[in-house]
Amino acid sequence: MKRLIAFILLVVLFISCDKKSKTEKEVEQIPVEIIVNRFDKVFFETPVNELSIAKKKFPIFYPKQIEDSVWINKMNNPLWRELYAEVQNKFGDFGIQKAELEETFRHIKYYFPKTKTPKVYTLIYEVDANTKTIYADSIVLISLEMYLGKNHKFYQYPEYQRQYFEPKQIMPDLIASFASTKIAGPKDKTLLSKMIYAGKILYLKDILLPRFSDEDKIGYLPSQIVFCNENESFIWQYLIENKMLYSTDSNLDNRFINPAPFSKFYLEIDNETPGRIGTWVGWQIVRSYMKNNTVSLNDLLKSDAENVFNRSKYKPKKI
Repeated sequence: MKRLIAFILLVVLFISCDKKSKTEKEVEQIPVEIIVNRFDKVFFETPVNELSIAKKKFPIFYPKQIEDSVWINKMNNPLWRELYAEVQNKFGDFGIQKAELEETFRHIKYYFPKTKTPKVYTLIYEVDANTKTIYADSIVLISLEMYLGKNHKFYQYPEYQRQYFEPKQIMPDLIASFASTKIAGPKDKTLLSKMIYAGKILYLKDILLPRFSDEDKIGYLPSQIVFCNENESFIWQYLIENKMLYSTDSNLDNRFINPAPFSKFYLEIDNETPGRIGTWVGWQIVRSYMKNNTVSLNDLLKSDAENVFNRSKYKPKKI
C-alpha cells in the first residue's frame, strides 16, 4: 500500500513538474545575451588623468554641465572608494546576476515579444532608495550600492526599508520598473484602484520571476507573509466594514499602500503587521481574477480595477 501511495505521489509530481516546465521549456529556447557594462568599475579604476577616456566611453553618465572636478573628487574620496570595494566584494564579476538577468529577459520576451534586449549598466550612484534599479526601454541601470545586504554599515535607513537592500531584490525591482511601462496607473483615487494596480505589478513578478518566493517578490520577511496568510480574512473584513475600498482619502495610502514599518489599522496588532498590506491584498485579488477567468496577461494589464475586482470572485482564506 505504501509503495502504491508513493508511486501515485511520484506520478502526480511528475505530471505537475511537466505541466510547469512546458512554458519554461519554451522560455529556455529564447536566445538572450545580456552585456553588462560595469560603469562602477570603470569609474573607480580609471586614473584621474584618463577621465576623458571614461567620459567618451560612457557619455550618458557625464552631463556636460557638471565639471570634471566633481568626478575627480568622487574618484578620490576615501568613503566612495570604500563603498566601491564593498560592492566588488559583494558582487565580484556579477556573473550570478548576469545569469538572472538573462533568465528574466527570456521570460519578458516570452510574454512581451517586442521587448528589446537592453543595455545593462551597473553603477554606484548616491545611496538613494528611490533609484535602485531602473528600466527605460532599452536601458537598465542598477545601483549596486543599494544591494549590499540589509545590515550593511553604510545604510542609515530604517529597518523596514533595509529589507529591500538585499541582492535578491534586484530582479523584483527590475520587474517593478518594467511593469510601470506596461500598466497604466490607477484611473481614480480609490484605495481599491491603488490596491489592484499594485497587485498587477506583483502578479507580473509571479509570471516573470517564477523561481522567486512571495517574500522576495513583495520584499517581506517570511514571518510577514505568514502573518498575511493567517490574517487575510480579518484584513479583508476590516477594509469592508470600514468602507475603505472606494474611499479616496489620501491618508489610506500611508496606512496601507506606501512603504512603512507597519500597516495602520489603529489596533493593538499594528506592530505585528507588515507595511503595504493593501498591496498584498490587491495581489491576492489579481491572482483570484486570473485563476477564475480565462483571460490573457494583456487583458489583465488593460482591465480597470472595478472589472478585475468584480470578476475576481475573491474570497479570503479563513484559518
